[in-house]
Amino acid sequence: MEGSRPVKPGSSACLWLGLVSVAVAFLCTEARTTLSPLLSPNNATCSGNSKCHEGIILPIWYPEDPSMGDKIARVIVYFVAMIYMFLGVSIIADRFMAAIEVITSQEREIVIKRPNGETTTTTIRVWNETVSNLTLMALGSSAPEILLSVIEVCGHDFKSGELGPSTIVGSAAFNMFVIIGLCVSVIPQGEVRKVKHLRVFFVTAGWSIFAYIWLYMILAVFSPNVVQVWEGLLTLAFFPICVLLAWVADRRLLFYKFMHKKYRTDKHRGVIIETETERSKGIEMDGKMVNSHFMDGGAASNLIGLIESKEVDESRRDMIRILKDLKQKHPEKELDQLVEMANYYALSHQQKSRAFYRIQATRMMTGAGNILKKHVAEQAKKSTSVQEVHVEEPEEYVSRIAFEPAVYQCLENCGAAILTITRKGGDINKTIYVDYKTEDGSANAGADYEFTEGTVVFKPGEMFKEINIGIIDDDIFEEDEHFFVRLSNLRVLETEDEVLSANSLPYPKAMLGFPTVATVTILDDDHSGIFTFESNSVHVSESIGIMEVKVLRTSGARGTVIVPYRTMEGLAKGGGEDFEDTYGELEFKNDETCKVIHVKIIDDEEYEKNKNFFLELAEPRMVDMSLQKALLLAGDVPDRKLTSDEEEARRIAEMGKPVLGEHSKLEVIIEESYEFKSTVDKLIKKTNLALVVGTNSWRDQFMEAITVSAEDEDEEDTGEERLPSCFDYVMHFLTVFWKVLFACVPPTDYLNGWACFIVSIIIIGLLTAVIGDLASHFGCTIGLKDSVTAVVFVALGTSVPDTFASKVSAVQDTYADASIGNVTGSNAVNVFLGIGMAWSVAAIYWHMQGKPFVVEAGSLAFSVTLFTIFAFLAISVLLYRRRAHIGGELGGPRGHRLATSAFLIGLWFLYILFSSLEAYCHIEGF
Repeated sequence: MEGSRPVKPGSSACLWLGLVSVAVAFLCTEARTTLSPLLSPNNATCSGNSKCHEGIILPIWYPEDPSMGDKIARVIVYFVAMIYMFLGVSIIADRFMAAIEVITSQEREIVIKRPNGETTTTTIRVWNETVSNLTLMALGSSAPEILLSVIEVCGHDFKSGELGPSTIVGSAAFNMFVIIGLCVSVIPQGEVRKVKHLRVFFVTAGWSIFAYIWLYMILAVFSPNVVQVWEGLLTLAFFPICVLLAWVADRRLLFYKFMHKKYRTDKHRGVIIETETERSKGIEMDGKMVNSHFMDGGAASNLIGLIESKEVDESRRDMIRILKDLKQKHPEKELDQLVEMANYYALSHQQKSRAFYRIQATRMMTGAGNILKKHVAEQAKKSTSVQEVHVEEPEEYVSRIAFEPAVYQCLENCGAAILTITRKGGDINKTIYVDYKTEDGSANAGADYEFTEGTVVFKPGEMFKEINIGIIDDDIFEEDEHFFVRLSNLRVLETEDEVLSANSLPYPKAMLGFPTVATVTILDDDHSGIFTFESNSVHVSESIGIMEVKVLRTSGARGTVIVPYRTMEGLAKGGGEDFEDTYGELEFKNDETCKVIHVKIIDDEEYEKNKNFFLELAEPRMVDMSLQKALLLAGDVPDRKLTSDEEEARRIAEMGKPVLGEHSKLEVIIEESYEFKSTVDKLIKKTNLALVVGTNSWRDQFMEAITVSAEDEDEEDTGEERLPSCFDYVMHFLTVFWKVLFACVPPTDYLNGWACFIVSIIIIGLLTAVIGDLASHFGCTIGLKDSVTAVVFVALGTSVPDTFASKVSAVQDTYADASIGNVTGSNAVNVFLGIGMAWSVAAIYWHMQGKPFVVEAGSLAFSVTLFTIFAFLAISVLLYRRRAHIGGELGGPRGHRLATSAFLIGLWFLYILFSSLEAYCHIEGF
């Protein structure tokens, strides 16, 4: 049954980690009364925080010294409220990350000049991937921790607190040890994931360790227990410096241009650190590209454009490959169904941003379902509804009289040309009269055709009428000629005795349609004919299959004529590569004026194609002329003077022999299939993740908020949804209040996502202020210090969505950047923004008051030092895992993955244990 499925490994792991961390904290709380004899019992910081203080938003819960039963009830209320607020923050962070995804997905068009001189227009992302990951993406995932630090300082009269900084350090420890430890183990058996942007990883990992070393320096070295203005501002300034250096590393600028693409250490150590030696997606630049900054600005920008163009071409090739594979697997499916399947496959397997994984994890955790499958299902419904809309032809209330068709051809010996006049629409029970009359063109009445005029009568119910025009035959060779037949003077029979002009009626009941003039071409039959193609070139789509080419016989159609033909290669190659080689002979019977050549075009589904080949006609020859005529034409006559009769016969034979016309060689230009190209273009646009996570209107947001969907992570070829489970319904009803409330946030389509971004971060700030008060009151009620509460409870609550997001990204992504690289970058950003901003503001405030900004090093300095040592060990282990026998940072052989996960998660438990013991003075800190 759907409701009884087992708990996912990632969920159970997080549950056990939470329980164990709570147990450790409570053990430390119970042990706080038994201080180590080596430590001073008079140290006031060693005691727990038993007295509650007024919060920024929440007041003190009176009475301040409740009974044991009331204290337990308060603890439960605070704990449940804190969890519920964490759910709220996760959901509004979902909206916040959706806005970030839309903002960073903005595109612009650039014109690229290719090496052959051709220019093409392509679309590229405005935001660099590395810059967006370290700025908006990191801000989105770490907004609660950053805002908690800022709000705590500003809300408590610019005095330092333990909750904000300890939450940042505790969250960094959870991210570095627990999240990476879980990601190592969740990779499918036999697979590995390695970091692709290794230079960027080195920069962010280095900065993440330096950030906490710097934090210790300003707490305990430069000015112990005091944060000066320059220290706070420099901490904040490290953020743009970190982003800049990561961007430089990504673009291989400055000193990175001197580094080769592959780095190896001493063979005796066996560590192999590979960078992008296989350029599967063209995202990284190669050695040539790094020197682009030596060029002039236009050449450099054009080179970057070429790089981006290669990325676009690569994505098109991937989409074409997906379509071809699906077509082979499902030959029975229609193109629309294949497009839907390709859309879901591409969305599922493309590299995704950190924002997307965070959004997906939150929505699946809160019963909102798999956003990819929901998006594809909605697109399928829209396309189906569009197809079901039939445009009905408006009813015609007026009868229209016209020729159909408008062009006729006949041989000179046909006797008569038959023309068709039609009636369409209106009241077919009316009787209609219309006059017709022939007019000279190049053909003359009396010499080439018989002058004809008359009246056609459409009786009730009659829709077609035919008229005959006599054609005069002669034995004189002449060019093809034409004449016209015109309709006029339309009348409608109103009563039995009254025929009225259409213009004299109160409203028109009949009128002349289009065309009212027919053209009749008389083909001369006294000549063998001129053989030609319709034009000198023709464009065909590669998806045409069998191409039909007409060969026309003009200026005569007498006798049987053979016309040889053959195909010739141009840029397009024959032999079944671009087209099938075709050759043969066309046999035109007497009076036959048109033949068709069939050429098979090979559809290899290229996105852009412009190749040509040629179809050539050889000299035509008669097959049924007399022997004497053949001798005269061949010139095989005795060496004697021809008689006058023979000269005349020869002249007539020369005039009547078949010849090639103006277009005897046809250029066939094979172009890409417009339908296929538009399908690929539409699919590429549909695979923009901003379309998946973004919203267009408030109505869509409210509908999404009240809808429960299945939590399904299975990757299949189709986007079919299944029914929600019991867990989905429970999580939906627990979070429906937050969903409906945050549906009031502006949709991401407004102001390109910036409206949603600003409103969301304001709401996150308000909720974070409440969480800070709840955590502080929870700690003081149970007797925990703020530093322990922050490291154990607050850090765990803010990091759970990131845990699920990293787990999904580790499994689904081809590389480990989204799950590992983003963790290190986020840890650095937390310090530079969260602590740098808060302490800069406070230091400036107290400097203006003439007083120092006091920050007790105490437990914070100890936690920072402990984390720095453990983080260095963790990164060393990850680099060691790049050895050939393991293959990458994540996954690998079962024994290695379990050992790595146990080691990293063990580091986190040691960090929690030592930090808690130091907070209560069981071990000596700083």
